[in-house]
Amino acid sequence: MGFKCGIVGLPNVGKSTLFNALTQTATAQALNYPFCTIDPNVGEVAVPDKRLFELGNVARSNNITPTRMTFVDIAGLVRGASKGEGLGNQFLGNIREMDAIAYVVRCFEDKSIPHVQGMIDPVEDCRTVETELMLADIDSLESRLSTLMKKAKSNDAYSKDLVTVINKALEILSKGQPARSTELSEKEIPLFLNLGLLTAKPVIYVCNVDETSLIGGNKFSDAVELYASKEEADVIVISAAIEAEISQLDKEDRLSFLSDLGVKQPGLDKLITAGYKLLGLLTYFTAGEKETRAWTIPRGSAAPRAARAIHTDFEKGFIRAEVISYIDFVNLGGEQGAKNAGKMRIEGKDYVVEDGDVILFRFNV
Repeated sequence: MGFKCGIVGLPNVGKSTLFNALTQTATAQALNYPFCTIDPNVGEVAVPDKRLFELGNVARSNNITPTRMTFVDIAGLVRGASKGEGLGNQFLGNIREMDAIAYVVRCFEDKSIPHVQGMIDPVEDCRTVETELMLADIDSLESRLSTLMKKAKSNDAYSKDLVTVINKALEILSKGQPARSTELSEKEIPLFLNLGLLTAKPVIYVCNVDETSLIGGNKFSDAVELYASKEEADVIVISAAIEAEISQLDKEDRLSFLSDLGVKQPGLDKLITAGYKLLGLLTYFTAGEKETRAWTIPRGSAAPRAARAIHTDFEKGFIRAEVISYIDFVNLGGEQGAKNAGKMRIEGKDYVVEDGDVILFRFNV
């Protein structure tokens, strides 16, 4: 399990350039006019994790397989998208399919690249995108409410509960706040998630800056950080132009290029780290002579749920999990060394998998 992240924003903010860089492809048309991305461009990228290669080397694996993550470059939004303006209907439909949203906002000045709203104001850009999504959510909820209220009056328990949740969400949305701000009981959370609201999705803010602002940011990215802090959302400062350059280099030249810029990690790594945090994901590993592989699961998953990432039969026929920590596996020379040192644990169905676990599942179908 990885996750599908939609790259969203106004036209000409650098979405397609960033997408091209992240996926190391040139499939998106990164041109300076609105709606150059007519259909969502989908790209899968390997999740970088140095632990995977260390484990593979220790296990002397023939193949090393990273877990993967999907980025979707979605057509630029304009005011009125919730009413079908521009490519509004398509834009909103594509967002509904995402697990998370990366709001890309323009935090650089360049007279050769026009801004669709005539001025550089990333906070206003954020508000424009969010407002259109909130208006679409309000329309969606109000259209469902009348039918549900009739059922609720006939003492349908499910409809009553759903009406309560919808009214809570509408109250928040009417205040100009995203639906994810709605306070819900444990019982109400599943009902809320099933509504498929656009502003219920978790958000990362991506500030696209120029090269000179890559290290410390600038006044535009500072304003976005202040805006995002109100909902405790993560902000990543990236230069899409620099990422595009990096994507064309081999590994050694890439590291040298980053070092010269004083940058510790590429934007892709930053975005994935923020995405994992946002969705509560972690990585565990399987390691052997044939293959060392990374698997992504929700944080808090018990061993059988983790086994499902490999195959549903592993979950159905789960017997036990043989677990070695990543550190012990590497430091003790692999599975046999960890066993000899008493560092391999036998865990049952209630074991909650930890990030970095190296696991061998025993099952019977």
